[in-house]
Amino acid sequence: MVIENEKEEGQPRRGRGRGGRPKPVDVHVGSRVRLRRTMLGMSQGKLGDAIGLTFQQVQKYERGANRIGASRLFELSKTLEVPVSFFFDDMPAEIEAESGPRAEGLAEDAQAHYAADPMAKRETLELVRAYYRITDSNVRKRVFDLAKALAKAGQD
Repeated sequence: MVIENEKEEGQPRRGRGRGGRPKPVDVHVGSRVRLRRTMLGMSQGKLGDAIGLTFQQVQKYERGANRIGASRLFELSKTLEVPVSFFFDDMPAEIEAESGPRAEGLAEDAQAHYAADPMAKRETLELVRAYYRITDSNVRKRVFDLAKALAKAGQD
């Protein structure tokens, strides 16, 4: 007989992969929560307060140690101002492959080659934060125009 909250011998805890480690999908979703939270300049404590959790619980979600249920994911998407699909974007192919076969004809073709998400880079986050610290809207617009012109010149 198994007592509730105990596992049968040799069985991984529910929601865990082999060896009791978090499942790769949960780690990916958690990393996307962390990415968006840091993009907004929000602390774990502030996010936790917004959705009724402690910062330790947010930490566990971000590491993938705790799985995020559908209603909590929906709540996170509203708080972090992104669609729910954001948390699954840019999932590596090997993680998708581990989760089993897809139903044919229901999904778009996977992109054969794609660049890593530039929004996930620390440099991008720092640039965006610095840009929004410019208080004069005219100066901010000039910086924006300069960046676009430099990008265009680099393509030509």
